[in-house]
Amino acid sequence: MSSRPYTDGTGLLENLFGAAFIGFMLLARPFLKGWMAHWGATDEEASRRLPGDGRVPNPLVLSTRAVTVHAPVAAIWPWIVQIGQERGGLYSYERLENLARCQMRNANRVAPEWALQVGDRVRLGPQGYPVHRVVQLEPDSYLVLAGADPKTEAVAEIADPPPASYSNYVWSIVLEPLDEQNTRLIFRNRLDYCPRSFGWWLMWEALTEPIGFVMMRKMLLGIKARAEATQA
Repeated sequence: MSSRPYTDGTGLLENLFGAAFIGFMLLARPFLKGWMAHWGATDEEASRRLPGDGRVPNPLVLSTRAVTVHAPVAAIWPWIVQIGQERGGLYSYERLENLARCQMRNANRVAPEWALQVGDRVRLGPQGYPVHRVVQLEPDSYLVLAGADPKTEAVAEIADPPPASYSNYVWSIVLEPLDEQNTRLIFRNRLDYCPRSFGWWLMWEALTEPIGFVMMRKMLLGIKARAEATQA
């Protein structure tokens, strides 16, 4: 793989666009919810079962987003398997993340020492911010991250019957080759929460969902740009 660096997500104009896009999506969410949930994905991709789905069997929030990367799987996977605040970042709008004190720094290189393994922690910010754990990983194929308790950093295991208050979510990042030089990069988010009150709806759906869409869309495009740059 070429070591040619690629950087994005740090430019002022780019981040101003990101901020404006977030503001727009917060207002337009009721009208663009379907487009936001399936951005870039085909109907078949959105309806297909993916690794990690079983961890959140009855999601209240479900999204599947995708992009075609003009690079082979081997050029994309190294960028995916080093995501996280303590590793390669999230390849999104870095200045916006750091306005929220996430202490994020997007990598412009692949570092083998950052490569994730099952059980590893993936932070979205410093201690106390949302944190995930790697629960499934198949090299060059998929990475599944489950939401963990920010205090204990343990993955939430929802009992049956479930507790009166919980949040359970999973991210699945999947690579599917189209041919030797083109790959589909698919990102799925599944979220369930309780209680199903107005306050939790406001936090998880009215606010987190549109903000997360803008940031995750940028992450997919950031991975795409980096992988394609290594092939240039």
